[in-house]
Amino acid sequence: TELRGALGWMVGEEGRGVAAILEMVAMTRFDCMIGSSALMRQGIAQITHHAEHRVVFGKKLSEQPLMQNVLADLILENEAGIAYTMRLARALDQADSPYERNLARMGTAIGKYWICKRAPGHSYEAMECIGGSGVMEDSIMPRLFRESPINTIWEGSGNVQCLDMLRATQRNPDSFDAFMEEIHRAQGKHPLMDRMLDTVQAEFADKADIEYRSRRIVERMALSIQAATLLQFGDEQVAAAFCDARLDPQNSGWVYGTLPRGIDCAALIQRARPKLA
Repeated sequence: TELRGALGWMVGEEGRGVAAILEMVAMTRFDCMIGSSALMRQGIAQITHHAEHRVVFGKKLSEQPLMQNVLADLILENEAGIAYTMRLARALDQADSPYERNLARMGTAIGKYWICKRAPGHSYEAMECIGGSGVMEDSIMPRLFRESPINTIWEGSGNVQCLDMLRATQRNPDSFDAFMEEIHRAQGKHPLMDRMLDTVQAEFADKADIEYRSRRIVERMALSIQAATLLQFGDEQVAAAFCDARLDPQNSGWVYGTLPRGIDCAALIQRARPKLA
């Protein structure tokens, strides 16, 4: 973008542009989280409705075990994204509280990175659940897919969010303390949550190559706060399923549809499926 001959006014102190814009950036990052969570929710609405009415080999698609695994996995992703987004909404609404303000400072960078990163793969998998007609332009799915990468690219791409998290730990250590306190509020609520708490602490105890490792660190921070939010405020069944699916390295797969045994996929699908009022 070239601004030739444009007129501008200095906003804030010269050389302190990032500091001047941070308050606005927190809101636009939050907006990205809302947008990506909403895109995923729209995809869930489309595929759960489709799977409830599409019959394959004599059974509804929503009753086929492998499709149930895929649908439930996508649903868990969206449940966690929405829960975390709403937790930060509360933090932003209660900015008079130092704790909530500091949590929002750290939490928006982490949430903007993770939720927006997860949206494109989510939209693609949702298209695949519908099949060939999900690629056709008379369906909403291609529009969701085209829209899905935008929130992760603008308002600071992935690397910017990770580096901003590191900057916040150094320049605003209270924001890091608030984040750690928030995830520790879920301590003892699930054994895998306790293991994740130890993992996050170990990541920061090791200062070697921390910038190089920052994407992995932010990923683990995001999973831990999503799990903590669900365990404290979410549906009990959803929270347990999320922890089992996302916090155990032996259970988490590389693609959607790799949930471990023991998760009630049918119940998750029924909870997420659009219903008439």
